[in-house]
This record gives sequence, structure tokens and C-alpha cells, in this order.
Amino acid sequence: MPKYDIDVQLLGQDGNVFNLIGLVKKALRKHKVPQEEMDLFTEEVTSGDYSHALGVMMQWVNVE
Repeated sequence: MPKYDIDVQLLGQDGNVFNLIGLVKKALRKHKVPQEEMDLFTEEVTSGDYSHALGVMMQWVNVE
């Protein structure tokens, strides 16, 4: 179960990791996630490789 019950369509999108991070951050902002949480997400998602980033995204939101 992800941290936030927010659905984000990543399948079929440009697979560039920065694009995917941007889509998740846009969804988090849309659902009024506090800036402190946004900063934490950014720190976590950028602290590893591509696979790590995908895993972090799946821990935070519902990836579709």
C-alpha cells in the first residue's frame, strides 16, 4: 500500500526518469501534499538509480 492513495499514470509515458518524477510530483501537488513531504519524496527518489527511483514512486503513489 503506497503512502498516498493517489493514482499516477506512468505506463505509456516517456520513460525518462525525470519525466516520471515530474508526473508524480505534479500529482502530489494536485492533492495538496505538504511541501515538506514533497522535499522528502524528491530526496528519496533521486538518491539512487533508475530502479530505485521507480521503487520509491511505487512506495509513494499508485502507479498505473
